[in-house]
Amino acid sequence: MKKIVIIGAGFAGLRLARKLSKLKQFEIWLIDKNNYHQFQPLFYQVATSGLEPSSISFPLRKLFQNKKNVYLRCATVTNINAEQKFIETTVGAIDFDFLVIANGATTNYFNNEQIKSNAFPMKSVSEALYIRNQILQNIEHALIQPKEKQNEYLSVAIVGAGPTGVELSGALAELKRKILPKDYPELDFTKMTITLIEAAPRVLAAMSEVSSIKAKEYLESLGVHVLTSTSVLAFNGEEIMLSNQTSFRARNFIWAAGVTANQINGLPDEVKGRGNRIKVNRYSQIDNFDNLFAIGDVALMATEKYPNGHPQVATVANEQADQLYKNLLKLIKKESLMPFEYSDKGSMATIGRHLAVVELPIVKFQGIIAWLFWMFLHLMLILGVKNKLLVFINWLWKYFTFDQSLRLIIKPFSLKKTTTYESEQPTRS
Repeated sequence: MKKIVIIGAGFAGLRLARKLSKLKQFEIWLIDKNNYHQFQPLFYQVATSGLEPSSISFPLRKLFQNKKNVYLRCATVTNINAEQKFIETTVGAIDFDFLVIANGATTNYFNNEQIKSNAFPMKSVSEALYIRNQILQNIEHALIQPKEKQNEYLSVAIVGAGPTGVELSGALAELKRKILPKDYPELDFTKMTITLIEAAPRVLAAMSEVSSIKAKEYLESLGVHVLTSTSVLAFNGEEIMLSNQTSFRARNFIWAAGVTANQINGLPDEVKGRGNRIKVNRYSQIDNFDNLFAIGDVALMATEKYPNGHPQVATVANEQADQLYKNLLKLIKKESLMPFEYSDKGSMATIGRHLAVVELPIVKFQGIIAWLFWMFLHLMLILGVKNKLLVFINWLWKYFTFDQSLRLIIKPFSLKKTTTYESEQPTRS
């Protein structure tokens, strides 16, 4: 039985683990810092009080309850020893025959330490929940501010007009129009500005110009101020400085401008490429290694069609996981491997109620049909029948009542420890 260690339970890692778990030839070890899978496309709805975190998260151990060949460890990988075939983690060392790195990407601040210190990222459920807390808390602060300062506590700036930035802007605009004025009648929400800032010449730059233009029209119809060909130079927690030599004040500053691959020590520098992604061949093997693989956002597979690597989206991650599953079977049978070829199934983004853009290989469409298509597809992709039902009920409630009932400020609790105990060093598994 071959031992496969998979680092990361995102779309790629989890899909591969679930496929391999059906086979008796493999012992699968799935390592993730969380004990749950996160459905990243709906983080923005957690951040805007549309969904609870538990609705888009699924416990890993429940998925593998009846799989005797799957071992889960909630840990962080600190180092890879490729020569001796083991990884070091926060719970000890783990041997492997094959290692699959699928630990995804994190927020890219482009080496701007000031922005990193003050911006709200949104790359995890906990970060989305933090954004929800901060926006609501700042609205509470606005109640006790002089009228001339209320605007900066109410206003939101979002950097990055990819799908995340566009969807977040639209959701906040609907929150501002339909819900917050009823919750806070003392405040004038006409003072609240939602500004979407994009360094590229247009929003949704990865999509067609038609979809980009339509998305901008939808955003502006909701009252979002869209700035393109503009980058953020600095943010000190209160004031945003732009590349066009202007500035404005906003306490809510969300950074969705880019990603960089999560790093793990132990790999040689020559396998690291653009965006810190790991260079792999067409079989997802890390350069110069036969038993080390990388898939999903962390992998950089250069092809003729994608010389700078594939898009860092869930469809690529899932397809790479499917292909690696087939190739791992071929490896143990000593058969020739099959090269990966991405089949682009399209892209989409939702902006608000009845407002969305969808691009499929054979057709592009916008409006209510695109909005319903987006909702149906995302509902089907969520893990677990209960989670699908919870999300559907929340969406249905919001549609008919124009309300979102999850506007809770949940503050973190910190236990003050008075005594510490030394634990034994974990042993190698």
